[in-house]
Amino acid sequence: MAYYNIYPVLALYLSCFASLSSAQDLKLPLKSVNLGNWLVVEGWMKPSLFDEIPNKDLLDGTKVQLKSTKLQNYLAAENGGDSIVVINRTAASDWETFRLWRIDENSFNFRVSNKQFVGLSSEGTNRIVAMRDAPGDTETFLIVRKDGEPNRIRIQASNGLFLQAISDTILTADYGGSGWDDSDPSVFTMTIVGSLQGEYQIANGYGPDKAPQVLQDHRNSYITEEDFRFMSSNGLTAVRIPVGWWIACDPTPPKPFVGGSLQALDNAFTWAQKYGLKVIIDLHAVQASQNGMEHSATRDGYLEFGDSSIQDTVEVIDFLAERSNAFKFSHASVQYTHTHTLMKRDCNQQMCRYAKNPALGAIELINEPWAPLVTLDTLKNYYKAGYDAIRKYTSSAYVILSNRLGPADRKELLSFAQGLSKAVIDVHYYSLYSDMFNGFSVQQNIDFIYNQRGSDLAAVTTSDGPLTFVGEWVAEWAINGASMEDYHRFAKAQLDVYGRATFGWAYWSYKCQYNHWSLKWMIENNYIKLN
Repeated sequence: MAYYNIYPVLALYLSCFASLSSAQDLKLPLKSVNLGNWLVVEGWMKPSLFDEIPNKDLLDGTKVQLKSTKLQNYLAAENGGDSIVVINRTAASDWETFRLWRIDENSFNFRVSNKQFVGLSSEGTNRIVAMRDAPGDTETFLIVRKDGEPNRIRIQASNGLFLQAISDTILTADYGGSGWDDSDPSVFTMTIVGSLQGEYQIANGYGPDKAPQVLQDHRNSYITEEDFRFMSSNGLTAVRIPVGWWIACDPTPPKPFVGGSLQALDNAFTWAQKYGLKVIIDLHAVQASQNGMEHSATRDGYLEFGDSSIQDTVEVIDFLAERSNAFKFSHASVQYTHTHTLMKRDCNQQMCRYAKNPALGAIELINEPWAPLVTLDTLKNYYKAGYDAIRKYTSSAYVILSNRLGPADRKELLSFAQGLSKAVIDVHYYSLYSDMFNGFSVQQNIDFIYNQRGSDLAAVTTSDGPLTFVGEWVAEWAINGASMEDYHRFAKAQLDVYGRATFGWAYWSYKCQYNHWSLKWMIENNYIKLN
């Protein structure tokens, strides 16, 4: 009978198991930082990523208003949609605003406020209407911009003819002229009143030929192993990593998204373990968008997350939880051979595939759902399903529930989360985005942190309830010309108050073109000290 020495295998197994077990032993509260704009792009943080996109001011979700130079009126979707397009508005608001869906650098769909699309009438009259729920060929238009005057345009329909304003209530696609004079009925001025620079915009903007390389280069350079070493050596204990729903479809996610973010997340786990950091996976962007903001990877700014989105989103959470906690040992998964090399290789590939990355601290089920469009009942139903999905794979990882933004009770999740083991409530505190901060002095901002934010955090931090997490904050404010000492005091106030959160806090962000938004810059320039 042949003798097989299984001790090397058992030793490797026990090593993997011990490493995985210790991964969840978090030392709370965490001091962490968001790796924003890495796996979910936010153009405001690094606008140069978009520089090489042709017609980069006309990306998906760009809001435009169109005015006839002949009639001097704005185009409008009558009743917001499901009707004709008219040219009788002297001022522009919602019904006069169209959101672009980009087909290529010159071709677009126009979506109206009722979420329908502008197109040719099905009655064969060449009238322009806004009645289709999904765009097709007859809803696709070419925007022709005048050389030297890019906001002076003509719009070519799928029949090869141009839109013309015949009267206040008649817009047709039957003009064959080529002039640019104000009196030409096919000439319009286009005013851009809103834009998005998220993952959808960059991927669709560059297109399938260029986007994979652009995003791979960005992911490989924006956050590296050296950054994890820097974070660890400067007092941070965790990273919060925003990811998008398409990561679960890697390496071939639905268009226009491109693969590669999953490999980057794997790298982050490896580096986190090496430098003693924990990882918080944050589902920042969900299919259908939970808040309409570019960081949710929305196409056009509409929030469409609801009950029908729950199952798809839970499947993403299930994927992330399974991948992050995949650790199985069975005799069938290990080949007992005379050579240690094969045993080690098979173990690494099968039994210990993710045991080498035992850094998972928590999974956040969604980022910043917006009230009231995302209802509390919908959110609770999703949170329960997402929590159960995670618990199939781990009982030790924390599950983070984000409070809703907008008009919502800050304590609305407390009773719900009380019944969940290792649950965390995430609150985001910025001293921006509200007119109330515009007149504040330096001391008023600091007092607001100690008093109001301290009270806000205390209200959701209970002795018998879920833990609390200030998942986003930044040492920036609505003050111009503040001194370094002012910023230092403001940052210290937030560290003092948010340090009371029982799960911890996470600065937004590690890197950013704006210095005070970049924790790396703040640490290097002695604005913040964590050690």
